[in-house]
Amino acid sequence: MELEPLAAENRAARRRALRALLAGPLRTAGADDEVLRLIRRHAAELREWLASETGWRLVVDADSARLFKTVATTSEATYPARDGKGRAPFGRRRYVLLCLALSVLEAADAQITLGRLAEGVLVAASDPELTAAGITFTLGRREERSDLVAVVRLLLSLGVLERVAGDEDAYLSDSGDALYDVHRRVLASMLTGTRGPSTIDAAAFEARLAELTAEPVPDTDDLRNRALRQRLTRRLLDEPVVYYDELADDERAYLVGQRHAITRRIEDATGLVTEMRAEGIAMVDPEDELTDVRMPEQRTDGHVTLLVAEYLAERASAGQPVPLGRLRAYVRQQAAEHSSYWRRGVSEPGADAELLATALDKLRALRLVADAPGELDEPSAVLARPAIARFALDAPTISDRQTHRLPGGAGRPATAPKNKGDRR
Repeated sequence: MELEPLAAENRAARRRALRALLAGPLRTAGADDEVLRLIRRHAAELREWLASETGWRLVVDADSARLFKTVATTSEATYPARDGKGRAPFGRRRYVLLCLALSVLEAADAQITLGRLAEGVLVAASDPELTAAGITFTLGRREERSDLVAVVRLLLSLGVLERVAGDEDAYLSDSGDALYDVHRRVLASMLTGTRGPSTIDAAAFEARLAELTAEPVPDTDDLRNRALRQRLTRRLLDEPVVYYDELADDERAYLVGQRHAITRRIEDATGLVTEMRAEGIAMVDPEDELTDVRMPEQRTDGHVTLLVAEYLAERASAGQPVPLGRLRAYVRQQAAEHSSYWRRGVSEPGADAELLATALDKLRALRLVADAPGELDEPSAVLARPAIARFALDAPTISDRQTHRLPGGAGRPATAPKNKGDRR
């Protein structure tokens, strides 16, 4: 009888360790000491489950734990890196700078200053192929130095670098420098592709990306089914919602037939809760931890996002795209109504476009809306996806002589359907 509580405790500990890896696939000593000890304690079981259900590789040593994830799809563009909460997302320029910085650090000494790193990046950026692609760096402007600082702060958060002295703000203002230790074990674990980028010969970006993430083609029915299960499990773990109409024919057929078995294994291992609908499946986190995009949120942007979601949810059943112009008009109307509660400037000309863009970025990331392409492939309208129905308003109900409007109906979870996982 005494073994049962112990077994339950071990299972809960393994679940916490797996959730920690899903939330942050790279855990390093120092800031993550407690989490790292937990992962090391259950490394064998975690490694076995991940290899079987996802095909992901887990490497654990004294200084770090690295979950080498393989993305289920390379077309998803709503997982940008950030160097801190609320910071601007990484774009093409910052990602190029990140790659250049990693190449400089690979050949650097055990310590490096931000100034020396900048010099190395400038040398690497002078490569004729980069110049021919229209990518140039001078780091002469504050904006360019800010991009490099964003890259350095991301590397600090990942444990690749550790600050010894100085401050990045001093470098930005040209009044000082910063010194870092370079953790080579962590640096070596940054790449997660199945093959080295230098071995790829394709010229087009999409082709290079496909080769970088390509996996062996199964040659037996058992191996094909295993590959299907692993791909679908990855998507259920990584994506807010998995819609049947976005899957290939073989994936859709397999998921429809095996959805209960697949989701049960995910629930047991992670504590996520399955939400099945006719259109697809979402894995919802009751703890609201396995996410980099939350909804609903407080403050102006959070309120705008929720209002836009409610507006679109009421029109989702029609299946018709809603023009961006109509959404902007709705946001202007709401800004005038809530101006005393929202931040300053929301009623100024052009503010509605910025508020709407922020809201739609979040709704796209949560797979609640999709763009309806217009002329020149520029989105001119937004199509509400089925999962947005949870944000529709029910009819008013009378209770204690007061009128209440219930968002989404009784039992609607507080979080959006399946919070996104970290894809680093």
